[in-house]
Amino acid sequence: MQRALVIGASGGIGTAIVNQLATRGVDVTGLSRKRDGLDVTDMTSVDRLLVAQTGPFDLIFVATGILAPNGDSPEKSLDQIDGARMAEIMAVNCIGPALILRHVPRLLPRKERAVVAVLSARVGSIGDNRLGGWYAYRASKAAANQILRTAAIEIGRSHRDAAVVALHPGTVETRFTRNYPADSKVKPEAAAENLLRVIDDIGPAQSGRFFDWAGKEVPW
Repeated sequence: MQRALVIGASGGIGTAIVNQLATRGVDVTGLSRKRDGLDVTDMTSVDRLLVAQTGPFDLIFVATGILAPNGDSPEKSLDQIDGARMAEIMAVNCIGPALILRHVPRLLPRKERAVVAVLSARVGSIGDNRLGGWYAYRASKAAANQILRTAAIEIGRSHRDAAVVALHPGTVETRFTRNYPADSKVKPEAAAENLLRVIDDIGPAQSGRFFDWAGKEVPW
């Protein structure tokens, strides 16, 4: 791996991914709202920053997302569903990655191995949903997974050595998980190591699939 593009580079996981890649000697380009004004819900903002990028990148890592607007908690029951809040979560977690993926084919090498990794979440798995709750967040991640799966099919037609995958990082110690028990979380640095270890083993045969931090496949 020589060049990487990390989108969402100022978040907990994004920052750790950037640092881990830099330690490996990878030339890393990071984009974020904090530093670059990237708004993944605004097509003009996404286009402005991604059109300016010149590939090819061996790795494109998308680490954007929210659990709930304004630091709120996810819904626990149907009567807590709010349309405006749900629309905001869908805009960030689903439409945002879709707007980014529009630019990905141009930024990948045509004939060399490359990986596009988008952070997802196990709670977005329909097959793995046994607890219920978290309606908007679950739905947004499930929708993002479908977009990623569809993009993997299209990208695979023109970039046969590329893999497009969804990754579940585990429960990572960030501001999103500040109310979780400490013993259930891992540090962002450990999460980044785990995710990059999985990415190192990803090839075209794994494209369009969903893996957790340990490399185990997650059901859609």
